[in-house]
Amino acid sequence: MPRVKAITTGSVPSFVDVILNFAESDTTSTLAHQDTWLAQLRVKPGGRLVMYGDDTWLKLFPGMFYRHDGTTSFFVSVRTSNLPFLLDQSSDPEQRILLKSTTMSPGIYLRKWKEMDSIVKQIYSSMEKEAHLSSALLILCGDHGMNDGGNHGGASAGETSPALTFISPKFQDMGLVKAPLKPSPGEFDFYDIIDQSDIAPTLGGLLGFPVPLNNLGVFIPQFLPLWKKGEERLQLLQENAQQIIKIVKQTYPGYKFDSTTAQLTHCDGSPNSEIAELECKWQRAQRMISQPAEDTTLSLDIEQPLIDFLRTAQTMMSSTASNYNLSRLYQGIAFSGIAFLLSLYSCMQKGRNGTAAMGYMFLVLLGYGALMFASSYVEEEQHFWYWMASGWIFYIYWKSSNNHKVKSGYVGAFVLATLTRIMRRWNQTGQKFAGEPDIANTFFRDHPNVMWLLILFTYTDLYQRLLPNTSIADPTNKLLSLLYLPLTSFSFIFKVVFTDADAPELIRNIPFLPFLIRGVRGLSLVFQARVVLIGVLVCSLYAIYLRATRNSNRTGARRDIRGTFHTLLSLFLITQSRATNIPLFALFRIQQQVLSSMSLSTTEITVTSLLFQYASFFALGGSNAISSVDLSNAYNGVSGYNVGVVGILTFISNWAGPIWWVSATHHLLSITRSARQNQPNKHIQLLTLFVATSLLAVMIACTALRTHLFIWTVFSPKFLYSMAWTLAQHIIINILFGEHLLRWLYN
Repeated sequence: MPRVKAITTGSVPSFVDVILNFAESDTTSTLAHQDTWLAQLRVKPGGRLVMYGDDTWLKLFPGMFYRHDGTTSFFVSVRTSNLPFLLDQSSDPEQRILLKSTTMSPGIYLRKWKEMDSIVKQIYSSMEKEAHLSSALLILCGDHGMNDGGNHGGASAGETSPALTFISPKFQDMGLVKAPLKPSPGEFDFYDIIDQSDIAPTLGGLLGFPVPLNNLGVFIPQFLPLWKKGEERLQLLQENAQQIIKIVKQTYPGYKFDSTTAQLTHCDGSPNSEIAELECKWQRAQRMISQPAEDTTLSLDIEQPLIDFLRTAQTMMSSTASNYNLSRLYQGIAFSGIAFLLSLYSCMQKGRNGTAAMGYMFLVLLGYGALMFASSYVEEEQHFWYWMASGWIFYIYWKSSNNHKVKSGYVGAFVLATLTRIMRRWNQTGQKFAGEPDIANTFFRDHPNVMWLLILFTYTDLYQRLLPNTSIADPTNKLLSLLYLPLTSFSFIFKVVFTDADAPELIRNIPFLPFLIRGVRGLSLVFQARVVLIGVLVCSLYAIYLRATRNSNRTGARRDIRGTFHTLLSLFLITQSRATNIPLFALFRIQQQVLSSMSLSTTEITVTSLLFQYASFFALGGSNAISSVDLSNAYNGVSGYNVGVVGILTFISNWAGPIWWVSATHHLLSITRSARQNQPNKHIQLLTLFVATSLLAVMIACTALRTHLFIWTVFSPKFLYSMAWTLAQHIIINILFGEHLLRWLYN
C-alpha cells in the first residue's frame, strides 16, 4: 500500500502506512478519501476506469472503476479468463484501463512473461492502427522490485528499483535513444531514475487533468519536448511549482515565498538553512519567469531553475517526516529505563546473583544492547543468537564436566551443538547472505522427497507421543485418544494440499502425495484448516478440563496432561508453519529431550529458553525486515478478512518457534524442583530483565540515530519487532500463556 499511495497520490507515504499495510481490510486500507490521479481522471468528462488484476486495487479504490475483474492476492489459482478477449472489448476511447498482474510462484514466471509480452504487443499494435488511440498512453511499471534472494518490498537496491516504461506512438517524434548505451555521469545507471511520486504529476500533464492536492512529485522533464511552445512547457512547470509551494507554505508558515522579484537579503551569500535556500531558488525562478521568453532557447534557460526548485522542494518536504517529537521520545526512554531498573533490582535480590549462568545472562544483555547501535548488526542479528547459543552449549558441557559427568555432558553438548549448526543453515536470513544456498529453499527444492520423509517422521513422532498420554483410566479419555490418528493424519493432508497450492514444485515426483490431494479435492483449504484447528482446540480444552476437574496430583497424571497439551500445541504450530520448516520442530523436540536429561537450574533453563526462543525465530526464516513477515499461513481457516484473526495467525505463524520453546521451557521447569519450590518467579523475572534491557537499548538507538541513513529501513523496523517481542511474545505468551496457564497446567 505505501508504494501504491506514492504512485497514485504523488505524496510520500509515512511509516504508519507500512503498519496499516498489514491491516488490509476494506476500511483500514483505502485511498478512497484521498485525492489521486484516478479520482481526477474519473471526474474528467468522458473518463471511465477499467481494472483487471490484483484486487488490492479494488480495496484501495472502492467504487472507482467502471468495470473490473479482480483476482485475490493470496492463493492465485490457474485462471482461464481470456485477457486479450477482455482487451478487445475495451476499445471504447473514453475508457482508461488499469492492468495489474501478479505472479506468486517462480514456476509460472516464464509463461506469465510471454503472456504479458503478447498483451503489450496487442495493445501497442492497436494504438498504431486505431485512429482514436494515436494519442493513447501505455505505462508499464512495478510498485516494487525484487533482489537476487527473491525478497520483494524491502529496502535493498533490487527491491527499490522497479521498472517504469512509458509507451505511446507520439514518443516516436521525440528522437529519444531506444536503448541507452552510456551510463549516467558518476553512476553506472543506464536509465533515468525518478521518484515514484513523480508519476502522478506526469500523468496529469500528459493526460490533461489536475495534479492531486498533496502531490510532492515533479513532472518528468524528459517529456517536456512533447510541447513545442516554450510558454506551454513553462506553464506546465509553473502549475507543478505552485501546487508544491502551497504545501511548503503550510509546513513553513514563517516564510512567505511570495512572487516578488526583489533580491532577498540572505540570498546574497550562502543561505543558513535548507528552507532559506529553497526560498532563494523560488525567488531566482520567479525573476527568470518575469523576463520575456519569446524564443525556445530562452524558455529552456527558465525551465532549469524551476526544475531545480521542484527537486529541492521535493527532497526537503519528503524529509519532513523526520521532524520528531523529542519530548515524547525521551518520555518513552524514561519509562523503559524505569522498567529496566525495577527488573534489575528484582533479579539482583539475595540468592539471585553470583552464578556463572547469571554472568552469561549479563553478557547476553550487554552484547545485545551494543548490537542495536549498528545497522549492519541489526540486519544480521541472527548470528548473535547462533553464536551465543553455541557459547551456552559449551557452558553446559563445562558444567557437566565439573560435576564428574564428562561422558553424558560431552554427548549432550555434542548433540545440541550439531542440531544448532543445522538450525543456522536451515534458512538464510538477513541481508548479507540473502539468496545463498540453505536447507529450506535450496536443498529441499532439489530433494523434495527428503523433505516429505522428514515431515512424515515429524507427524509420526507427534502421534506416537500422543498415544502414551492416554494412560489415564477413563473411558472418555480412551475415546478421545481415537481422535488423535485422524487429527494428525488430516493435519498432514492439509499441509500437502496447502503446499500444492502455495509451492507446487515441492509436490512433483512424490508418488503418494497426488493420491492424498485427489482424496480431498472436494474440500476447500478453509474447511480443511478449520477441521484441524477445531480438532486441536477440542483436544486441548479437554486436557485443561482434566487438569481442572480431576485429581491430577499424581505424577503419572501430571505427565500425561503435560505431554498431551505440549504435543497438541506442537501440532497447531506445525499447521501454522511452512512445509519446509516443519522438520525443524522434530529438531526442537530432540533438543528438548537432551536438555531434560541434564540437571539444569532455574536460571540455566531460563537462559536456555531465551537463547532458543530467538534462535528458533531466525531459524524459521524470521529477520528484522518488514518484508520478511510471512503471511502465507495467516489465512488458515479464514474465509473472509478479519483483521483480528488474521493478525493473531500472522503472529503465531511468524513466532511459532519461540512459542514452542515457551511450552518446552515450562515442560523443563515442571521437572525442576527449584522451579516449583524455591524460586517460582525467577524464570519470568530474568526474561523481563532481558525484555526491558533490549527495549531500552532499541529506543535509545532509534533516538540517537534518528538522522541515520537507515533509520526508516533498519532501525524503525527493528523497533516494531521489539514491540512485538515485548507486547505479544513476552507479555501475552511468556507471562499470560506460559507463567499462568502452562505453569498451572504442567505443575
